[in-house]
Amino acid sequence: MTLRRVAIGGAVLLALSVAGAVAGWYFFIRSDSPPAVSLESALLAVSPQSTTSASPGDLTGTWKIVRGAGSFVGYRVDETLAGFGANTAVGRTQSVQGTLTYDGKTVTAVNITADLSTLASDRSQRDGALRTQAIESSRFPTATFVLTAPINVGSPPEGQTVTQTVSGNLTLHGVTRQVQLDVQGILHGGQVIIVGSTDILFADYNISQPRAATVLSIENHGTMEFQLIFTKGAA
Repeated sequence: MTLRRVAIGGAVLLALSVAGAVAGWYFFIRSDSPPAVSLESALLAVSPQSTTSASPGDLTGTWKIVRGAGSFVGYRVDETLAGFGANTAVGRTQSVQGTLTYDGKTVTAVNITADLSTLASDRSQRDGALRTQAIESSRFPTATFVLTAPINVGSPPEGQTVTQTVSGNLTLHGVTRQVQLDVQGILHGGQVIIVGSTDILFADYNISQPRAATVLSIENHGTMEFQLIFTKGAA
């Protein structure tokens, strides 16, 4: 075998190795994580029930979450993967139900329930691990939020953004703690759209950090985020 053939063979092997590494990154490690929640992205996901503005009196009563792709609850956690560096893991579930009660000036009650057993990210391996590690959704499939202090929002007109810090009890991994949520809401097309988030320290909920061969490290906290669409009609 000539030196030239050896060189060519080595170049081919190198090219195949690089191609294999790139393919492995693309299909197994590459993150397609969605961006953090925002009212802008939420509005794109909404199919308005009506394009007519509702008067303040029409808003009084109990609103229900619209089930489907528009409403979800999820997490964001920073991790470091072997050979590929920093990554943000994002998982979401559309299995969310709940109600919001408004008296014409104040949100007096909010009750939200999410099925964590249906959380899905861009990696099925991660989703499977979370059923038995960390949040252990096979043991603790339900997370809930209950408002503990009324929210004075007045009578905002259609299209006006309302920003509030909301207090409530969050139950996660079988532990209930008081939390503060940073939320934004808007009345749009006969629906109330709310997005928000809060930082969750895993130790506060007796959550152990998950372990996997490809995960070199993971933060000891993460972000719980949500996008909720409410309607006074059938949900």
